[in-house]
Amino acid sequence: MRRFIFVIFILAIFATGCARGVSDKEIILAGSTSIEPFADKWAEVYMEKYPNTIINVQGGGSSAGIQAAESGVADIGTCSRELKPEEKDLNEIIVAYDGLAIIVNSTNKIDNLTIEQIKQIFAGQIRNWREFGGKDKIINVVTREEGSGTRGAFQELVMKKERIFKGAIVQDSNGTVREIVANDPNAIGYISLGLVNDKVKALSLDGITATDENIITKRYSLVRPFLFVTKNIPTGGVKNFIDFVLSQEGQGLIREEGLIPVN
Repeated sequence: MRRFIFVIFILAIFATGCARGVSDKEIILAGSTSIEPFADKWAEVYMEKYPNTIINVQGGGSSAGIQAAESGVADIGTCSRELKPEEKDLNEIIVAYDGLAIIVNSTNKIDNLTIEQIKQIFAGQIRNWREFGGKDKIINVVTREEGSGTRGAFQELVMKKERIFKGAIVQDSNGTVREIVANDPNAIGYISLGLVNDKVKALSLDGITATDENIITKRYSLVRPFLFVTKNIPTGGVKNFIDFVLSQEGQGLIREEGLIPVN
């Protein structure tokens, strides 16, 4: 089923490219839904500076973005996790760093959990908030779908070899995870730190809050790279766009949105 969805995703990008009439001045980005809103912002500003260039931003998930870059369907694949060993043949550019936030409903009185406690919750080993001094309520676990870069990073950084339990609610974007947690006082989930708003609360982990300073100094442990990946060394318009993303102006745009610039 996942392979079928990926084929449909690739065909959709291809069809879009054909409909637009692909040229040297169209750049296709595809992949991580975590990076997508930030890529949209970069694209918007870039196209204002270079009005003859089209930046076409697609989602689909990190794994789909990597495959799109490998196949040449996308000029740039976007990925919100570390590359796997078998993906290391791609050219990798770190464009930002992101803290992974563990979120609960804003009315939840729990402010801090340990990484081990979070692991136990998402493994289904602890199912009630009273175990942490909260209400006697079942914990509703919300997770991202398989193939998501956010889920891949969470699996690597928190779960390790333990699997997320099958009773978890699966969602296909950080935005929907946030909305479910915002509307469910008993829910817990994980999203990009840059997408945390006042409708949810980001927990401290082992007593460490997710601040810029703690992320940069690596005191806060859930940190992942945001990557652009290309099949070959970027040239021409693709290189120009990546240079813009890495410029002071491009990096300033993501700092406003809660990400950590690479410089």
